[in-house]
Amino acid sequence: MKKVLIANRGEIARRIIKTLKKMNIQSVAIYSDADTNSPHVNEADESLYVGASPSSESYLNQDLILKHCKDLNIDAIHPGYGFLSENADFAKKVKNAGITFIGPSPQAMELMGDKLSAKKAVKEFNVPLVPGIDHPISDSKEAKKIAKEIGYPVLIKASAGGGGKGMRLVESEDNIEEQMQLAQNEARSSFGNDACFVEKFVTKPRHIEIQVFADKKGNTIYLFERECSIQRRHQKVIEEAPSSILTPELRKKMGEAAVNVCKSCKYEGAGTVEFLLDADLNFYFLEMNTRLQVEHPVTEEITGLDLVEWQILIARGEELPKKQNELNINGHAIELRVYAEDTLNNFIPDIGNLKRYRIPSGKNIRVDDAFSEGMDIPIYYDPMIAKLIVWDETREKAIKKMVEAIDKYQISGIKTTLDFGKYVLKHPSFISGDFDTNFIKNHFQNPRIMYSSMQEEKEMLKNSLDKIWCDLKNKNCQEYSSKEITSSWKNKRIK
Repeated sequence: MKKVLIANRGEIARRIIKTLKKMNIQSVAIYSDADTNSPHVNEADESLYVGASPSSESYLNQDLILKHCKDLNIDAIHPGYGFLSENADFAKKVKNAGITFIGPSPQAMELMGDKLSAKKAVKEFNVPLVPGIDHPISDSKEAKKIAKEIGYPVLIKASAGGGGKGMRLVESEDNIEEQMQLAQNEARSSFGNDACFVEKFVTKPRHIEIQVFADKKGNTIYLFERECSIQRRHQKVIEEAPSSILTPELRKKMGEAAVNVCKSCKYEGAGTVEFLLDADLNFYFLEMNTRLQVEHPVTEEITGLDLVEWQILIARGEELPKKQNELNINGHAIELRVYAEDTLNNFIPDIGNLKRYRIPSGKNIRVDDAFSEGMDIPIYYDPMIAKLIVWDETREKAIKKMVEAIDKYQISGIKTTLDFGKYVLKHPSFISGDFDTNFIKNHFQNPRIMYSSMQEEKEMLKNSLDKIWCDLKNKNCQEYSSKEITSSWKNKRIK
């Protein structure tokens, strides 16, 4: 494998280029009009223009991408995540063109890409499933009957796709018809398939996912878990590894269940098996993502491994570099997705110019980003600007380091999730580990009031400090001992 085309953009393209350089493999980037001056274009050994800014006219143009591959004698394609990464038809075309697809087989992709077929497959391997049905429905009356049998609240979920699209929580019979229609409309629009199913909604659910790897020789391992329960619109914002709630015994059970999911579809490459964990620590299979995850850096940080390198080694037909008993968890890692979003307005995407952009640096602080100062945030793609990742010896130290890193991250010109991340990290529920996927619903329902309160505290603190400074200026400073100044500060400061 001498030359790899990256069928993606932004921070994941840069991340893949970094590993390709380390492995002395030539990298080829693709770009649209909106990404002409993006860092990944300049960092690759070669770059190719693939069309207009909308992804349907560029990053999703399968035929043009494959034509470029043939013209440049490309050996392999790395799809990253999003776009074509879980498109089984594209993986088939790549294979038929004699090019290596750095990912699972099209068959495994198809099986796991449909939630209902995935449920049927893993059921045979005794993987725990959430109570519900294992066939698609389109009739709201049937949905109402099923919901009554398994008990409210229930989730109506699109059979195809993911990312929280085509998913609706229904808490009573009164609005199930309306929510069923909304779920179908969104599923049809997003995936071209309006098939839905109904399953029991798990109370106090935590989102725990297991990183898995399988080679072409039948070896499969798990690289421990990631806690992904801090979400908005069913999409993750903060991830950490390991989870604060898993015991070694539970971790082993979930890891072995994830390996069984791989066996159910004869999986090859990197994948992620997602589980729901209830308040009683029972876990249930949710879905499998047949690609590298956005949050893979936290696993890299606690294992010391390069997951992109592992993907390439497996695609070349090599065995897994390590066995299960050779893997260990070292320390704690946290990732914050820095989105261009207005957290005070239901996290809607924000666009504009990065008038100021300064990333934090320091020992065990990592930033995977795709922008530089002065660039515009395009409206055509996911609003993520960067991923801020920290590692430390303990969870407590990692939280502290992340707060410090957020304070050093300077962005102006657009609204971001940095303040929200800091709010979460300093919240007692997060610090104690007593949280679930309803964190925003339970603790962030009145963000404007919360932020207003924060601003009032900052103003009170400023006035308090001004008072101390005036006292010092108006009196001989020598009259104040350090002990008295410290006492004054303690009496006036606001925690």
